Amino acid sequence: MLVSVTLLLSGCTEYNQPIYEDSNGFWNEFIVWPLVSFITLFKELLGTYGLGIVMVTIIIRLAILPLMIKQTKSAKKMQDVQPELAKLKQKYSSKDAATQQKYQQEMMSLFKDKGVNPAAGCLPVVIQMPILIGFYHAISRMNSTPEINLGSFLWFPLAEPSIILAVLAGIMQFLVLRTGPAMDNPQMKIMMYFMPVMIIGFGIFLPSALTLYWVIGNIISLIQNMVIYKPWEKHTVQNTVQPAKTGGAKK
Repeated sequence: MLVSVTLLLSGCTEYNQPIYEDSNGFWNEFIVWPLVSFITLFKELLGTYGLGIVMVTIIIRLAILPLMIKQTKSAKKMQDVQPELAKLKQKYSSKDAATQQKYQQEMMSLFKDKGVNPAAGCLPVVIQMPILIGFYHAISRMNSTPEINLGSFLWFPLAEPSIILAVLAGIMQFLVLRTGPAMDNPQMKIMMYFMPVMIIGFGIFLPSALTLYWVIGNIISLIQNMVIYKPWEKHTVQNTVQPAKTGGAKK
């Protein structure tokens, strides 16, 4: 999150400024303008900026897909060991230094045995953040460039907010969280309601081009979750578990 905020602030002073090939600064020259050029290229090939945004979103998400899969698998492994971690915390509940040192040792041993690397999910996030935030800035600054007319995607004007797209983005975010590790973690379940509402709130005021990016990105994330987590299998298992019968037989 610190990296995200840093990168976001690095471009926020020009957030509503036009973007051109001769725009100065590392962020403009190596992140924002290449993404603008990429979107424009596909606009020329496919006919509209909307289709260009969709295609570039798909390409970017496919390019970082190995990192996303690694991050998702790491989160899944971490989720799988939570019951055993809870037992360790209960076993070593005392806060004295010796007990906590023993707890740390057994926790690291558990991670090693289960093949869990707590830091494995951090690197993919760090790598993908410049791309994702750069894409966000590229669309925003294209919308502020007089020479660029984003046009429409289906019946949504991409330069204007769309409540329908915002709600769709929120629904897709809910489905992504519902099929991911949050569904098994009571502490994370609040995110399944907070994040979609937050995205809808932003989407109501931001250009539809950005909301379209969220929708397409979340569709890809949903497919990824369905392949890795197979949430329907957990639902089937839960439904097949029968409650234990108590009491004697009726006379």
